[in-house]
Amino acid sequence: MTAATGLLRRLPSVDEVLRTAAAEAAVAAHGRTATVAVVRATLDEIRTALRAGPGAGAPAWSAEAAAGPESAGPESIALAALARLAAAARPAVRPVLNLTGVVLHTNLGRAVLAEAAVAAAAAAMRGAIALEFDLTTGRRGERDDHVRGLLRELTGAEDATVVNNNAAAVLLVLNTVAKGRDAIVSRGELIEIGGAFRMPDIMARAGARLVEVGTTNRTHLRDYAEAIGPRTGLILKVHTSNYRIEGFTAAVPARELAPLARERGVPLVDDLGSGSLIDLARFGLAPEPTVAEAVAAGADLVTFSGDKLLGGPQAGLVVGRKELIARLNRNPLKRALRIDKIRLAALEATLALYRDPDRLAERLPTVRHLARSQSDILAQARRLAPAVAAAFGPAVAVEAVECASQIGSGALPTATVPSAGLAVRPQAVPRGARGGGRVLSDLAAALRALPVPVIGRVADGALVLDLRCLDDDAALVGALAALPTPGTTTEPAR
Repeated sequence: MTAATGLLRRLPSVDEVLRTAAAEAAVAAHGRTATVAVVRATLDEIRTALRAGPGAGAPAWSAEAAAGPESAGPESIALAALARLAAAARPAVRPVLNLTGVVLHTNLGRAVLAEAAVAAAAAAMRGAIALEFDLTTGRRGERDDHVRGLLRELTGAEDATVVNNNAAAVLLVLNTVAKGRDAIVSRGELIEIGGAFRMPDIMARAGARLVEVGTTNRTHLRDYAEAIGPRTGLILKVHTSNYRIEGFTAAVPARELAPLARERGVPLVDDLGSGSLIDLARFGLAPEPTVAEAVAAGADLVTFSGDKLLGGPQAGLVVGRKELIARLNRNPLKRALRIDKIRLAALEATLALYRDPDRLAERLPTVRHLARSQSDILAQARRLAPAVAAAFGPAVAVEAVECASQIGSGALPTATVPSAGLAVRPQAVPRGARGGGRVLSDLAAALRALPVPVIGRVADGALVLDLRCLDDDAALVGALAALPTPGTTTEPAR
């Protein structure tokens, strides 16, 4: 009889495994059906590994179990099953620490909501709300009414409507105002943003005919004037928020386009993209056009996002002339693109914060993160460096450094904000040495694998943890406490 055959005979039954304390814990947490299925699968893997022998590509746990009978006992198998169940139950959409230095990181959920918005969204989820019900008359109401007044107050527009994101806002405007007609756009503003959102494609889907004017780098007022004809549905001004054309350039601002549009009886639509309700210059950032400025400049409709510079939930907002907003709301597409009650509640709470601009940085995370001074962040980095170094162990050097953050989500693409963070470097790999990149990639992967993943960036021969968006020191220290034994994730690549 071979050793493998002996081990196979000594493997516990499913019932024996289910009688262990670990299995009882698994049943309590994940249910009996799931626990039984995973225990059976684990036992099958061990049997397969034992029959195949060493080096046959069996799972690591199966290979360990094949090493001796004590490794394949009922309690060990139950513990393995419990670990697998816990891993499978971990949500795919879960919190991470954004230490990338990008404040509005599209892949990490963009804006962090204010506590007031979180509370409003939770209240909307917990019970019935007056979503489309007029409490004064007792009749059916409009969901846009919850934010219409705030948007009019904050932007100076006659009216407003809301859909589920800014791409939807642009689509709805084009389909309503320019379906079957010409939409005039400067060639220098035919943007493409993330997710293959291309303005020409959106126009085609909306049923509008694209009419390009000017050149990539220079467009003049006369170009628009010459393109306007009896088939013109609108003039579209697109804020090039995710790139810059520099050098020999010319563009026509909305305030100069507005008189031409009015004279010819053609609506002017200004797509601001990120869209800001406040002047970012107060935080030392380069100026971005505000929604109120776009309205004051004469745009008939202005579209912008809710989850970028505004700092709220994902939404697309349209403000402008009352009769045009009414046309948007009559379009059957509006129902398909409308916002849900949870985001609507969060948006209302976010907009309400802008009524008190002096305390906005205290209450709105996006503004708070943008407003943080480099000196404040550097002090935080120096404060955290010893604890972070202890979590990584002696194989890693941790140093407080100055760095630069970005706003993200297409806003101010060429501008950076002075910031600070922690530079993590393996001691065994000198700066710039071959193999260093792989070690840094391994370090980054280890942080992503934590129960609360820590997302940094590799730059200048280090894994940089930019602390601009870290509100709580304990959050980082607690996340790093789950690292393996200090030093095990930082061995140099062979």
